[in-house]
Amino acid sequence: MTRPDEKRILLIVTSLASFLVPYTVSSIAVALPAIGSDFNLDAVSMGWVTSAYLLTAAVCIIPFGKLADMYGRKRLFILGNILFVAGSLLAALSWSGYAIIAARIVQGLGGSLVFATSIAIVTAVFPPGERGRAIGIITATVYAGLSLGPFLGGILTQHFGWQSIFLVNVPIGILVLIATLVSIPGEWAEPGSHGFDLVGAVLYCLMLVGALYGLTLLPTPGGILWMAAGAVFLYGFVRWERRRPSPMLDLSLFRNNPTFIFSNIAALINYSVVFAVGFLMSLYLQYNRGFDPQTAGVILVTMPVVQMLVSPLAGHLSDSIEPRIIATAGMACTTAGLGLMILVSQATPVLFIIAGLMILGLGYGLFSSPNTNAIMSAVEVHHLGVASAMVSTMRAVGQMVSMAIAMMVFSIILGSRPISPPVYPELQLSVTVTFSLFLLLGLVGIWASCSRGSIHQDHGEMDT
Repeated sequence: MTRPDEKRILLIVTSLASFLVPYTVSSIAVALPAIGSDFNLDAVSMGWVTSAYLLTAAVCIIPFGKLADMYGRKRLFILGNILFVAGSLLAALSWSGYAIIAARIVQGLGGSLVFATSIAIVTAVFPPGERGRAIGIITATVYAGLSLGPFLGGILTQHFGWQSIFLVNVPIGILVLIATLVSIPGEWAEPGSHGFDLVGAVLYCLMLVGALYGLTLLPTPGGILWMAAGAVFLYGFVRWERRRPSPMLDLSLFRNNPTFIFSNIAALINYSVVFAVGFLMSLYLQYNRGFDPQTAGVILVTMPVVQMLVSPLAGHLSDSIEPRIIATAGMACTTAGLGLMILVSQATPVLFIIAGLMILGLGYGLFSSPNTNAIMSAVEVHHLGVASAMVSTMRAVGQMVSMAIAMMVFSIILGSRPISPPVYPELQLSVTVTFSLFLLLGLVGIWASCSRGSIHQDHGEMDT
């Protein structure tokens, strides 16, 4: 039994670690034009500065979640923070586009370890009646990172250079490491765990790399071939995992568990339609509208600020009100916000843009905490690590899909041309087309969110 004071310290430490990754991701969106200028990158290459992290995280979270269940979630949580700090330092010292992309891969390894363990630790420590509130607090810190990212990123980039965005991670990450080692005595692992499914992990990684990298290359023949390879590895992965006594991903989690299935599908779609908003609007505001990084950051901050304010309340309500209802309302708000963003043009008033971002933030905040609560409450305690990893994997894969869709549209409309005044009309068209695709996906997300089960009925623990 964990003491109340240990619970509080644990929640603070995991929340602080969960703050760093989204802060870095959202601040980079504002800094991409400056990074692109320093290294002479086109729009697709700038997208890879973000996507390298996302692809690494998407590939690694599930295997790391399994390892955390076997060898200790605290141990891997510490390792994740070490790698994230190291990746941040390497990114700040980068000398080329390839170097910063490599540093982002190191950050992705660290971030995937943090997200594969943090929610699992909190879910194991907090009982069902307190779980939604605790998850809501962690989600709020994620949104705090998203909120401060554009604002601080704009200020740091304009006054101290884009390298400062990464350097501020170093002291915060060291503080998290010290606090974890000194103040959290426990360890969380599942006794009697079997060996690690290395073949399954390799097949899983190849499946995701093929599918997600191929998506960024569409509609080229190479993109189709990569996605076909991903489909082949998916088939092999499913066949292999079904025969394993201790698979990396227990496919029985998806059997007769519509809450788990559709909550994960809804999460995947939600992140797919929302994440690239910051990337798209940063380019639009700084190129098409001529705003400096600091002003662009102030405008972009409105979306995550609303998310941060709404998320704890939504998580708390999901302990008593069916998460399906709250999350579906959030998905509907998000889709409505995307409809407004399609209308953005060269002459759109800034207040209209801010209103659209606020509606997107409201939808995102209403959706995420209840949806996470539904996923974590739909599995038994010995599957918490994998369920936590699924939450983070859907986030990372959805974010990667979001960027892949944007990069695909840019590749078709802009090609490899550097962004300059002659191609600003094509950049505006790319933003509009991408938001239109996101709107269509959002409609599918509303259906998926409506189709899940009811955890208050299916899992009696939520009613006690």
